[in-house]
Amino acid sequence: MKLVSNWKDIAARAHSMWAFYLGLLLWHLPDLIYKSIGIDTDPRLWTLFGTGAIVWGILGRLLDQGIDRNTTRSPWIVAVLAVVLALGLVIADQPAAPVSEPVAVAATDTPAHPAPASVLSAKAFLDEAFPLVAKWEGMRTEAYLDMVGVPTVCFGHTRGVKLSDRYTKEQCAAMLRGELLEYRTGLHRYFTHDTRWNRLPPKRDAAYGSLAFNVGIAGAGKSTAVRRLNAGDIAGGCEAIT
Repeated sequence: MKLVSNWKDIAARAHSMWAFYLGLLLWHLPDLIYKSIGIDTDPRLWTLFGTGAIVWGILGRLLDQGIDRNTTRSPWIVAVLAVVLALGLVIADQPAAPVSEPVAVAATDTPAHPAPASVLSAKAFLDEAFPLVAKWEGMRTEAYLDMVGVPTVCFGHTRGVKLSDRYTKEQCAAMLRGELLEYRTGLHRYFTHDTRWNRLPPKRDAAYGSLAFNVGIAGAGKSTAVRRLNAGDIAGGCEAIT
């Protein structure tokens, strides 16, 4: 493997290369904005910009850019990059106002350590989460290979599964309930004290638990949905789950 002879020109002037640069920057920019100035931006904005970068790259592969003929072109690509990023920062700097639910607090008779609203009971969570997840996952009592070749059984269970495994419907249901509680417990470590105590009624708890079940505990915990809920933006968090 070796580089083409004009790789420097391609890296500096090709449309597709600048589309790659822009796409890589857009991938990390939301986290950089959040960590540097604390603004949680709309993920749909970055999806739109990222799509634009991909389209630009596709078109760039089809354009005659004259690199092999040593022609000179104006650096308009850099200007476009600067305009796109400036537009993103301007829009990102205008977050929606958080929407939070009123929480009733007793003035004098609050116990020293009241139970969090999110810990009312595992049953309340499972009553909402189990049918929600089971409906979308579907159940197969005989192990099979999923689309990427991983042995899978019941409601998408993969841990320690062999193709010879067989389960009853009751065993599959028990397995899913156990996994849902496991994902819920892991995700709750990413929630703030206020979120765990005041912002997780069973239905919302189930929605976030379903998110963790699908994308993993760390993926859900670091998501925009959890950030917004922790900031008190309940409606924005629910929207981000979608």
